[in-house]
Amino acid sequence: MSSTDQETATGGRAALGPVGLVLAGGISVQFGGAIAVSVMPKAGALGIVTLRLAFAALVLLIVCRPRLRGHSRADWGTVVAFGVAMAGMNGLFYQSVARIPMGPAVTLEVLGPLALSVLASRRAVNFIWAGLALCGVFLLGGGGGFSGLDPVGVAYALGAGAMWATYIVFSARTGRRFPQADGLALAMVVAAVLFLPLGLVESGSKLVRPEVLALGAAVAVMSSVLPYTLELLALRRLPASTFAIMMSLEPAIAAVAGFLILGQALALSEALAISLVIAASMGAVRSQVGRRRVAPAAAATVLPEATSALPERERSL
Repeated sequence: MSSTDQETATGGRAALGPVGLVLAGGISVQFGGAIAVSVMPKAGALGIVTLRLAFAALVLLIVCRPRLRGHSRADWGTVVAFGVAMAGMNGLFYQSVARIPMGPAVTLEVLGPLALSVLASRRAVNFIWAGLALCGVFLLGGGGGFSGLDPVGVAYALGAGAMWATYIVFSARTGRRFPQADGLALAMVVAAVLFLPLGLVESGSKLVRPEVLALGAAVAVMSSVLPYTLELLALRRLPASTFAIMMSLEPAIAAVAGFLILGQALALSEALAISLVIAASMGAVRSQVGRRRVAPAAAATVLPEATSALPERERSL
C-alpha cells in the first residue's frame, strides 16, 4: 500500500471515529427512551421524567460544579427559560410515547427543529423540504386524519417539537452567557425542580421503590449523561453540519428501539413517512450548510443555534 493510500485509510478511520460516537449517542438516547416507556406502568410518565431529570441534574452538578455568583439577572432569566423549555420538551414527549409508538412520536417531534430551520432561513428550497416533511406527516396520520394514532399523543408530540425548537433557541443563548456546560447543569436543575411536584402527585411513593430508582437512573445515564459525553467528544472532530444531519436519523433509530424493546412494529406507510421526514430534515440542514458556504455571515444566525443544543439536547428522551 502506498503512503497516499495509507493516509487515505487513516483519514477514513479518523472520520469514522466521531461518526461512531454520534451513532452510539443516538442509540443510547432512543433505547434509553424505550426503557423509560417500559417503566411507565410502574411509575407513570411524569414520574419517569422526574427521575430522569433529577438524576441527570445531580450528575451534571457533580461533574460541572457550576459557579453561582457573578451572573446578571438576564443570565438567570435565560437559564430559567432554558430549564422551562427542557422540562416542557421532556414532559410532553414522554406523555406522547405513553400513547403512540416511539418512531412516529420522534418523527413528529423533529418537525419542531425543522420548522425553526425553515422559518429562520427563509430560503425557497427549504419550503420544499417542509412540504416533503408534511407529506410524511400526512402518511403517518393514515392519510391526514391520524386515524391510526391517538390524537392526544400526536398533540403531545407536536407540542414537544415546539418546545424542542424553543430549547434550541435558549440553549444557544445560555451557551453564550455561561462557560462550558454550567448553563446546561443549572437549567437541568430548574427542569428537575419544576417537575418534582408533578412526579410526586402522579407517582408518590412509587418513585422511591428500589427498582424504579434503578431504572430511572439507567434512563438518565442512557438518555442524558452518556450521549452528551459521546457527542461532546464527537463535536471536537466532527463538523457541526455533519452532526446535525446525523441527528436526522433519530426517528429511524427510535423506530428500531421501539420494535426491539417494546414490540412496536411499523406499517409500510409509517416507515415511508419516517423516511420522508428524515430526508426533509437532512435536506434542510444541507441547504443551510450550502448557504453558509456562500454567505457565512448570514447563515451563522441559524446553524449554530440549530446544532448547539444537540449535544445534550435532552432529545426529549
